[in-house]
Amino acid sequence: MPDSMAAMLEQDLECESLLDCFHGLNDLDRRVFRLLVESDDPLTVDELAEEIDRERTTAYRSLQRLLDAGIVEKNRESFESGSYYDVFSPVAPDEIADDMQRLLNDWYATVGQLIAEFRDKYETQATEPTEPTPPDPE
Repeated sequence: MPDSMAAMLEQDLECESLLDCFHGLNDLDRRVFRLLVESDDPLTVDELAEEIDRERTTAYRSLQRLLDAGIVEKNRESFESGSYYDVFSPVAPDEIADDMQRLLNDWYATVGQLIAEFRDKYETQATEPTEPTPPDPE
């Protein structure tokens, strides 16, 4: 990730980069998300673990980050015996995009306020008269 906003704007960003910027996803999270998007049906943790060739707990941790980010949803499916299992699917792209737009608007408002505070703080200091330094008695 770039160190500054200017450096980030100079990069060739892709739409998938937005998930990193907004939600701090790692390579595995992006891979799991992509698998869910490309799948015709919701997937279980076990199916995802097999696809990414990782332990079930690793797949679950990635799914949990995606759930926390609000870009994946979990649904419960039932067996005839009464037991159940969870399946995961991506949230609709419009919902994800709308959420990112809201986050961007909130960020923009916050940064705008901080810029105004910066301007007030340093403009005031730059325009305040300074008292002359008394000469050294030596």
